[in-house]
Amino acid sequence: MTQNIDPEKTNDSFDEIANHIFDSLAVDGKVSIRQFLASMAATGIRKSDPRLKQTIEKLTHHVEGDKQSTGGIDRCTFLEAISSNIEIISRSFRNDFIIPDFKEFTNTITEIYEKCKSNNAGKVAAYIPQLARVCPDQWAVSICTIDGQRFSIGNDKVNFTIQSTSKPLSYAIALDERGGQYVHKYVGQEPSGRRFNEISLNPENKPHNPMVNSGAIVTVSLIQQGLPLADRFDYMHQRYTKLAGGETIGFNNSTFLSERDTADRNFALAYYMRENGCFPPGSDLRETLDFYFQMCAMETNCDSASVIAATFANGGYCPITGDSVISPDAVRDTLSLMYSCGMYDYSGQFAFHAGLPAKSGVSGSILLVVPNVAGFCLYSPPLDVNGNSVRGIQFCEELVSHYNFHNYDNLRYSRRKNDPRQSARALLSSEIVSLLYSAYHGDVSALRRYWIRGINMNLADYDGRTALHLAAAEGNIKCVEFLVEKCNVTLDHRDRWGSTALDGAKRENHTEITDYLSKMAETKKTDPTQKKCPSVDTIQHIQSDRDANAKSEQQEPGGTS
Repeated sequence: MTQNIDPEKTNDSFDEIANHIFDSLAVDGKVSIRQFLASMAATGIRKSDPRLKQTIEKLTHHVEGDKQSTGGIDRCTFLEAISSNIEIISRSFRNDFIIPDFKEFTNTITEIYEKCKSNNAGKVAAYIPQLARVCPDQWAVSICTIDGQRFSIGNDKVNFTIQSTSKPLSYAIALDERGGQYVHKYVGQEPSGRRFNEISLNPENKPHNPMVNSGAIVTVSLIQQGLPLADRFDYMHQRYTKLAGGETIGFNNSTFLSERDTADRNFALAYYMRENGCFPPGSDLRETLDFYFQMCAMETNCDSASVIAATFANGGYCPITGDSVISPDAVRDTLSLMYSCGMYDYSGQFAFHAGLPAKSGVSGSILLVVPNVAGFCLYSPPLDVNGNSVRGIQFCEELVSHYNFHNYDNLRYSRRKNDPRQSARALLSSEIVSLLYSAYHGDVSALRRYWIRGINMNLADYDGRTALHLAAAEGNIKCVEFLVEKCNVTLDHRDRWGSTALDGAKRENHTEITDYLSKMAETKKTDPTQKKCPSVDTIQHIQSDRDANAKSEQQEPGGTS
């Protein structure tokens, strides 16, 4: 998808953005193509991203056309190359994405991945011969954020059949095509409290929900009714491919045949539902079952499936193409049922512990959605007694113990969890601004709140000014007294001009504060508790200490969900 510059923006605006990017990368008047792509990759944007297509084509054309090129391009060539995709490129260089510290986030994901890798519990699904032959050691985690930031680790390119993770996709497509009112004439919305393949209906003689086998079979019967099975398959393959941003969606015929040959329970379900009038008029039972088995035998890999999950996280818009694939209402209803019914007989426990919409399949895959943030795909074939990937379940619970992704985590008071949506540097910079603003305006109550929250009251801005500097210069004696007596702030810290808070009070003729600070300076001259003021430049170190403390708290008994 081409991302052109907003026509409302002037050429001057484009030139300013593009020239800033060039100047930030240029060495001796040229930009290394490799360095440019590496800078994009550091924020999670891949060279293969469709939103970079025109830029990559122009850069490739330049390299191929200039055999003497060492990979460096001049300003004019660079500006022309990035012009078609300036929106995504400028966002990358401004770090204007949902997860700003992407490298730090992926480092944590890698740690969780390695922790789960040693979990050797569970057994691969045996009732379908093709699934029983899969290597149990395969383990992959892939992420795609709503801004298209990508990360994968492990066996992320190994193809697998999606099995029951097709159910929310087919349900969303049915909702998008026919509308919720029509779909729910034939299938319910409640958790069944029964096995996923049990022969049972709800009191209204409908399957309980679209995430159990009976409900999924009825759901596919509603899609593209009246068309030949081959055309219906092509239609669904195209829809699935759009959900994945044009990436890998295939079909495993041997698994389809194997699944159909071992489908006695699903045939029994279908005949029972036909007896109870569950299918729409004109439905062919065997064709409907074949269509259902074909959806289960669709094939993808972990990396591509994460884009599908991200499309659901992004309200139905594919993050890497920008295409509207599913309506927001259909996405909302699908995520609601994934949350309550998506993990077989473990759905209630998963909602309690992880608090996120998810759907698992017996191939060992899990689609995990963090609404408005990212989509995850987890792949590991060994299953627990409920039919869920053992490593996948552990990963989900480790993830929400570290990040405040649980639906009911309080974003304001969940101090023991991290929020990857906030940059550590931006967060602490915001604390400095708030702290200095309160001191400037004489707001003792606000200063007290910051102190109780554990904010370092010695934080300084880029000019080296602390809250004490501003309170003293503005004549706010109450703030000065609170900072000195309660917060034990540093008295002799100097700003970039070499001035202390006392110097500022003298300069502004605040006699009361001058006398007070002089007296306190004598009292505390040899006090060993005085601390040097950290500036904005030390923010990363401060955040590292906070993260270490948070990890320590999480390891205490009762510290995880």
